[in-house]
Amino acid sequence: MADSAQNGSRERVLYAVLGCGSTGYHVLQELQSSTGNVLVMDKNEDRVRELRDQRIDAVRRDISALDFLSGIPAIEIAFVLTGDNEANLAAVKALRVAYPHSRIMARATDPLVARNLEEAGADFVLNQNQLMAKAAVYQINKVYANRVSQRLYSLLSSWEGTLGIITHKNPDPDAISSALALAVIAKNANPNRLVCRIFYDGIIGHQANRTLVNLLEIKMEKMDPAVLQECTYLALVDSPAPGVNNTLPSKTRVHIVIDHHEDGKLAESPALFVDSRPGIGATASILSQYLQELDISVDKQVATGLLYGIRSDTRDFSRNVTPQDLINAAFLLPLTDNSLLDQIMSPSLSEETLDILGTAIANRKIQSGYLFSNVGFIRNRDALPQAADLLITLEGVNTALIYGISDEAIIMSARNRDVRLHIGNVLKEAFGTMGEAGGHPTMAAAVIPLSFFSLAKSKVDLLSLVTEPLLGRFANIVGLESEVRNGI
Repeated sequence: MADSAQNGSRERVLYAVLGCGSTGYHVLQELQSSTGNVLVMDKNEDRVRELRDQRIDAVRRDISALDFLSGIPAIEIAFVLTGDNEANLAAVKALRVAYPHSRIMARATDPLVARNLEEAGADFVLNQNQLMAKAAVYQINKVYANRVSQRLYSLLSSWEGTLGIITHKNPDPDAISSALALAVIAKNANPNRLVCRIFYDGIIGHQANRTLVNLLEIKMEKMDPAVLQECTYLALVDSPAPGVNNTLPSKTRVHIVIDHHEDGKLAESPALFVDSRPGIGATASILSQYLQELDISVDKQVATGLLYGIRSDTRDFSRNVTPQDLINAAFLLPLTDNSLLDQIMSPSLSEETLDILGTAIANRKIQSGYLFSNVGFIRNRDALPQAADLLITLEGVNTALIYGISDEAIIMSARNRDVRLHIGNVLKEAFGTMGEAGGHPTMAAAVIPLSFFSLAKSKVDLLSLVTEPLLGRFANIVGLESEVRNGI
């Protein structure tokens, strides 16, 4: 009767905490800090008395009893938090009947209990073990990221001379912005004794990449063996090892490797510092985390470059993206220059790129959801992935493979949205022994040097000659029928 009288003047209860053990008490403290409209129900008389001594509205109730809600005003939000699964289930059922429109959060100890609570009407189920596991993984990853960042910083602080930062061949926004960020970290760690130079090979062909370099005023030098000899230290960004998507000799001593691609050669690297995270969406995301952990001031140009690098490699957070990528992007977002980012993301389209897009569209052949297109001779290889990005959006197309020939190689770019297929692994298996090939489940590329072939002098003739066997290797791996392959 005393319990009922204490609450009889209430018209409603905003929050009710059912079960005030350690979990319930912590929830109560959080609620008390934001509102005073909280009612606690617990079957332990001593606990109820202690809560009342703290001027907390508490009543003694056994929530497993059928009438435990007798005399209790309407509850808007209920937290069912005892350690007794059966009592929690009974309480959820009673609450749902008594207050059909209330919101109920219930505690579970395992997935089976969680499912029963959801079926009984709980809006949200707190699986404490699962939350603890996630918190544990998050915390250890944060500790790891901090220690890795500090180790890189200490290494750079101890060096004197020139650090050559090498991007992968034909660098994209991820590689370019990562190189820029590493140079910023090195300058912060050792401003007087360490000079940074950024190198690339191939071309900066994509119009957005050229715009990025120009607008951010990034000084990038063409890679030259003689120039590299002037570097005291070498770092690879967005590339796993010497000779893998770069023109460094495979035995070159590299001191730093930071990458997010899967490649077994990385494990063999003798570099002093190696940070490989194949699960993360972009190398720029790794560098962004370094900047956060090291508490280095990030100017608008660097933040804009890194954010674009993450967005570009994750295709605006739609592929290969992880929660850490989103966290790092959120860190960069308020620091970016939006007008600068708009200019980078909306560059003018070159005539050659437009021609290649047109050729890719005109020459497309579609068989069983696979699209193939031969664009012939190309000067700007960055137009191939643009064509692949466009053609994968065609209705009925699950995988697009665009290919052409340059002065040095046969080049392929692939896009995939078939969840059963890892297009990077397919290209690696089909063409890895002939050149460089691989990538992610949804995007991949292959480069087969012309030195691999000695069958024709004309590049166009060569491409026509080798197309059938090359695509035949691809078709065999993905399981295209022979009569289908003949139509490619």
